[in-house]
Amino acid sequence: MNEFNYRDGQLYAEDCKVSDIVAEVGTPVYIYSQKTLERHFNVFDGAMGGLDHLICFSVKSNSNLAVLRLFANLGGGADIVSGGELFRCLKAGMEPNRVVFSGVGKTREEIRYALESGIMMFNVESEMELEEIQRVASEMGKIAPISFRVNPDIDPKTHPYISTGLKKNKFGVEVKQAVELYRKAAGMDAIEILGIDCHIGSQLTTLSPFEETVLKLREIVEDLEREGIQIRWIDLGGGLGITYNDETPPSPEAYAKTVRKAAEGMSQGFIFEPGRVMAGNAGILVTRVLYVKQGPVKTFIVVDAGMNDMVRPSLYGAYQEIQPVVASDAKIVADVVGPICESGDFLAKEREVPNAKPGELLSVMSAGAYGFTMASNYNSRPRPAEVMVNGEDYFVIRRRETYEDLVRGEQIPPWLS
Repeated sequence: MNEFNYRDGQLYAEDCKVSDIVAEVGTPVYIYSQKTLERHFNVFDGAMGGLDHLICFSVKSNSNLAVLRLFANLGGGADIVSGGELFRCLKAGMEPNRVVFSGVGKTREEIRYALESGIMMFNVESEMELEEIQRVASEMGKIAPISFRVNPDIDPKTHPYISTGLKKNKFGVEVKQAVELYRKAAGMDAIEILGIDCHIGSQLTTLSPFEETVLKLREIVEDLEREGIQIRWIDLGGGLGITYNDETPPSPEAYAKTVRKAAEGMSQGFIFEPGRVMAGNAGILVTRVLYVKQGPVKTFIVVDAGMNDMVRPSLYGAYQEIQPVVASDAKIVADVVGPICESGDFLAKEREVPNAKPGELLSVMSAGAYGFTMASNYNSRPRPAEVMVNGEDYFVIRRRETYEDLVRGEQIPPWLS
């Protein structure tokens, strides 16, 4: 469900006409629906009713301060993977004791910052990381709350770049090593064991990998309890997919039912880290057609949004539906491409797309997750604006970058003057 619909032939974001937003803000522009974000959070949260749980939004999917503040106001926490994401969460008013810190490469400075801030816990991904957290916490006179991210060697059957739970992936510790590491952590004076964590991948469209994951974690938890090591939280990560094209991902209710069944009789609380399922279909990227170019073997619709604005099609070969902002049934088989000096710069390739003319607007759908957060300044292109819509109101939650923004922080050495 989302709040992007046509009325009288015009695409609306909630009660705002998209073309009116563009007239003020320009293109390319990301537009998010507050109502959709709220609904997605509440549906997911409600599905987990009866479970002791905490929803920690995956910040890497959409890190805008307004989005984070919205989820904080709804009672959510955050799953972060960098000190910068922690800074954003705190800036947005997120309670630090609702923040879990994942990622394989936490620096000493990031560990210190997280301990100073009072985060909920670290999801530890290696023995050396555990030792570094112990050292930093000891130096600071603090106790570091941790869980271990376990790699269960489960195939999520998703794109290899977003699969994270196989032995060949860089994430987590092996199941066989987990109990040994918990024993080691239990003997450390600056470490407090709080939980166990697992995240097997993103954009999953079947429930069986989730069920298999819970059952594997359950075995480890029971082994730890027999050794006197108590686990308070089971962090199941995120990964629930959304519909980009013709996918039929499970509902949050079906996902919750699977978790409840696999975890029946367990006393632990559960942490969920949804990202894409919260934000993906809550956002669009609007772009303007610049030119239509007829090549010798195909047609190119050249738009002002490129792979620097939305990299998923280029990076993953991902499908993003493209709709006209002014409704039209006219279609053409073409590549929708951007202005970046790369052949890999495309939003759609050899697809039936709107037969748009120069000056017309196109909407790249399902762009609320892994859109702006993966944007770059490649080809020295300013990143687009971000807008949040709430009913008939909209607000620019990130202004469009300027050329001056591109060189902020850069300096020419005196010997080149």
